Amino acid sequence: MLLPSLILGIGMLAPKPNIVIILADDIGYGDLSCYGATKVKTPNLDSIARNGIRFLDGHSTATVCTPSRYSLLTGESSLRNRRAAGVINGVAPLTISTQTKTLPKLLQQVGYTTGVVGKWHLGLGETKTDYSKPISVGPNQVGFDYSFIMPATGDRTPCVYIENGKIVNDDPNDPVLVSYQQKIGTEPTGKENPELLRVKLAQGHDGTIVNGVSRIGFMTGGKKARWVDEDMADAYVNSAKGFINKNRANPFFLYLATHDVHAPLLPHKRFEGQSNCGLRGDTIRQLDWSVGEILATLKKYKLDRNTIVIFSSDNGGVAHDGYDDSRENINGHMINGILRGEKYSPYEGGHRVPFLIQWPNQVKKSQKSNALVSQIDLCRSLAVLAGAPVNPSDARDSIDLSQVLIGKEPNGRTELMYQISGAQVALRSGDWVFIPREKGKSELYNLKLDPSQLKNRIDEEVDLATTMSAKLAQLQKSTSEGS
Repeated sequence: MLLPSLILGIGMLAPKPNIVIILADDIGYGDLSCYGATKVKTPNLDSIARNGIRFLDGHSTATVCTPSRYSLLTGESSLRNRRAAGVINGVAPLTISTQTKTLPKLLQQVGYTTGVVGKWHLGLGETKTDYSKPISVGPNQVGFDYSFIMPATGDRTPCVYIENGKIVNDDPNDPVLVSYQQKIGTEPTGKENPELLRVKLAQGHDGTIVNGVSRIGFMTGGKKARWVDEDMADAYVNSAKGFINKNRANPFFLYLATHDVHAPLLPHKRFEGQSNCGLRGDTIRQLDWSVGEILATLKKYKLDRNTIVIFSSDNGGVAHDGYDDSRENINGHMINGILRGEKYSPYEGGHRVPFLIQWPNQVKKSQKSNALVSQIDLCRSLAVLAGAPVNPSDARDSIDLSQVLIGKEPNGRTELMYQISGAQVALRSGDWVFIPREKGKSELYNLKLDPSQLKNRIDEEVDLATTMSAKLAQLQKSTSEGS
C-alpha cells in the first residue's frame, strides 16, 4: 500500500500531506462545468478535476445536511445518533460525542493541526445552546484546534459567527438570545413586517429579520455581531487563508464548509450577474471564487503539490428552498444534470454529488472514476493516507478506500445505504438501487441502464427486490446496535 510515510531514502520519510476538505452546501451534480454544466462556468473547480480525479458516482450519506456532515466527520451513520439524524435548529446541543474519534482527532494523533471554517450545523453545548455565554462544547471539543463557524444555517438564527467558542464582536451589554418556540424581544419579523423584507420569504422563514432577510427562529441582541450575508464568503475565505498561513510549516487539516449555495442566495455584489442564471448561478460563481482563493493560497506557500484537496457537497442541489427566485431565473441550468430528484429526495439527485480530489504528488491528472464512493469513507481513508491508526471501534461505518481515492484502485464500494429523511433509508447495490415505501409501491432501478430512474423495475425483479430489502433491514439493524 502506498502511504505518505513511504521511505524515500536512508533516514528520510515523505512528509505527511496537508488535507483540505471543501464541503459546499446544496451544490448539485450538474452545477459544475466539469460535470456538464454549460450555462454556469466553474474554472477553479474544473482545475481540481483537471489536476486530479473526478468521481462520477460519489455520494453524500444523506439527502439533507446535518446527517451527512455528521457522517463525514465521524465515519458513522447518523442512524447511530438520534441527535444527528435530522436537520437541527440553531439551539440544538452538540450531536457528536466528545469521546468520538472524529477525523480531526485521528489526525491530531499524528501531528496535524486541525481547523474548521464555515457552516457547522452539528449543534453546540451540552444542552440547549445559551448564546449569552461562551460555548463550552463545540468543534474545539471534538478535534478542531481552531474554529470559525456559523452555528447552523444562513436562514436560521442566530446570525453570528463563533470563533473558538466565543461570538465574534460580542457585546456583553447586548447579549444574544435565541428561541425557536416563540418570538423573543421586540425586533420585527417577516410574518409581522413583510414590508421590511428585501428577500421574498416562504413557509417557515418568517422569524426575526436580520439584514433585511426573515429567518427561521427568533433572536434579539448581538447587534454588533450580526453577519452580513453578502460578506459571508469573504469572511470564510479570509479565515481559511489565515489558518493555512499560520500552520503552513507543519501538516494541517482544514475543513472548509461553505454556506454557498444555500438559501438565502445573496452573493457579494461583485458576483451579481456573472452567470446569466440568476442568483443561484451567481452564487455558484462565488463558490468557485472561494475555491480558487484556497488553491492560490496553497500554491503561494508551495503547499499545493503535497496537499490533498477534496471538494464535494452535503447533499444534492435544490432550486427553491425558502425564499430565493432561482427556479424562475435559472435560464435552463440543470442543477442535478440528468439525475432525478433534488435535495430531500430519495432519488439520485438528492445524494449523488460532485466529488473531486487532487493531490499532485500522488494522483495523476485528468482521471475519471466510476467507483462508488461515499463521504462516510473519508474518515478512515484519510486517516490511512496520513498514517494515523484507526481502531475497529472508530469510524464504524467507514471503510478504507484510500487507494481508490488516489486513483490506484478502480473499484469502490459494492453497496451503500443512504439516508433520505429521519430513519428512512435506501440501498445501493452494484448498479441497482432499492427505495422502500411504507405506503405505495417500493421502487427498484438499474442505474447503469436508467441513470435518470424513469422505469421502476420492482415488478420485474421480485427476487432481487426481496434480497435487497432483507439486506437493507440488516444494515439498519447493525447501525442501531451498540450505538
